[in-house]
Parts: sequence; structure tokens; C-alpha cells
Amino acid sequence: MAKYFELRNATHHVLAILLLCILACSLCVSSRPATFLQDFTVTWSDGHLRQIDGGRAIQLVLDQNSGCGFASKSKYLFGRVSMRIKLIPGDSAGTVTAFYMNSDTDSVRDELDFEFLGNRSGQPYTVQTNIYAHGKGDREQRVNLWFDPAADFHLYSILWNHHHVVFYVDEVPIRVYKNNEAKGIPYPKLQAMGVFSTLWEADDWATRGGLEKIDWSKAPFYAYYKDFDIEGCPLPGPATCATNPANWWEGSAYQALNAVEARRYRWVRVNHMIYDYCTDRSRYPVPPPECLAGI
Repeated sequence: MAKYFELRNATHHVLAILLLCILACSLCVSSRPATFLQDFTVTWSDGHLRQIDGGRAIQLVLDQNSGCGFASKSKYLFGRVSMRIKLIPGDSAGTVTAFYMNSDTDSVRDELDFEFLGNRSGQPYTVQTNIYAHGKGDREQRVNLWFDPAADFHLYSILWNHHHVVFYVDEVPIRVYKNNEAKGIPYPKLQAMGVFSTLWEADDWATRGGLEKIDWSKAPFYAYYKDFDIEGCPLPGPATCATNPANWWEGSAYQALNAVEARRYRWVRVNHMIYDYCTDRSRYPVPPPECLAGI
């Protein structure tokens, strides 16, 4: 009987520790699927943004009067954010659908960008990524998507930890920006960032450098979002969250691409990359330091 009570007490002790660990993690990390109503707010032209399926999906609208945008109510320091997006079908030249993280600060902002550049019908959709660290941007890369992103929803994700930033399309890495602070290269790690999206007109540069203009006879243009997911350290919150090595995105499995991801990454860069600022000698006769360090 004594052994029974010892075992029961030990079991209760273990369960109590587990519950405390779960509670501690819940205080630090936001890890539930996000919904538009709970986690986002309209930032621009609410008449052009429509909620669908009780806020589990939204429609963004661009016409000659306005585009629109939304943002998360909280900012996050490290983690992973993702959304499923269905882009504008047909002739979308001159439009930009954006999904990005931004510190929303003026001179020294940090920013991680997905920008989907519209096309003329029949041409590949291009996704441009860009990174701002401590106010310095101009780090554009462009990839032609290997599927029709207007035919169905596809998953777009940003993983951000102390080791690197990785942009994913359907879990395929298309861009990696490593933390090379040891070599004096800025890395975004000091400022929390909100999650943003916009649909807007940019026909002065978006499609073939501005050669292709918006055909307003095709308007209105629609983009759709669903399956919002934010896993990160919300601020304001416990100061120790962002430095907690126990956060899943800081684990050893997420500090570098695994073998499968590395193969997919090489495939994208060999077969689908159409622009890399690191090799643009007209802009950078001497490659930027992060290019030489290996990004």
C-alpha cells in the first residue's frame, strides 16, 4: 500500500510539472491558428476587404478607387507566420499582392517581404522577396512560381529565428538569409514585427519593370486569404520569450535547412530564380557583404 501511495504521489508530481511547463509555454508563445476577427485589423479601405466563412477567410479587392490592407493586432519577435493565398487570376499586370512582416518603424525598420507581382495572361507569376535589417533594404530576389497560384490556395510562410530567415512556398524554401552578425552584417533580431498584407496598384514597376500597365477593364481584382497561422512571441509579453531556446523554432532542426530542404532550395534557384541582387553588377559593382558571406 505504501508503494501504491508513493507511486500515486510521484505520478501527481510529474503531472503537476507537466502542467506548469504547459502553462509557462502558453504564457510565452502564441501558437493557436489565427482568425481574422481575433488577430487582425483593417488598416486601409475597409470597404475593399470582405470577410468570408465567419472570418476564417477574407477577400481583398482592388479597383480604380482603392486597394486595401490589413495587419495583425500584435507584433511578434521570432517565430513562424503563414497564410494560404489565392492570387488574382488572368491579366493581373501592374498589381501587387503582398504578405510581409514589418517593425513599422521609420528610419531603422526591419521587414521581411513576400510581394506577388501580377502578370499578363499566360506568363508565370513572379514572387519577389526582400529583407530590411536595421533600416537597410534593397535585397530583392525574384522567383517565377512553378504552378498557377491563382487556380487554388497555396501556403506561404516565413520562419524567423536567431539563425536565419527562410521564405517557404508550399514548404519549399525559396530564400534563406543567414545571421552573419559575427561578420558585421545586420540581422533583424531587435525589433518585433507585425504581420501585414496589402493589395495595391504598382504598374510603374511591378510587371516587366513597369512596361505592362494595369488594364482597368479587367477590374475589380480579387485575392483571397485563409488559414492564418502565427506562432511566435507576442509583444508586449514576457521578456524572456524571445530568448527562450526551448521555443520550437529555435530548435536544432530549424537552425539550418535539412537535406531535403537543401535539395529543393537548389532546385528553385537553378530552375526558377530570375533575379538576384547579389549578381546585379549594374547596381552593385562590388557584391554586398552578405552576398560574399553566403546568404
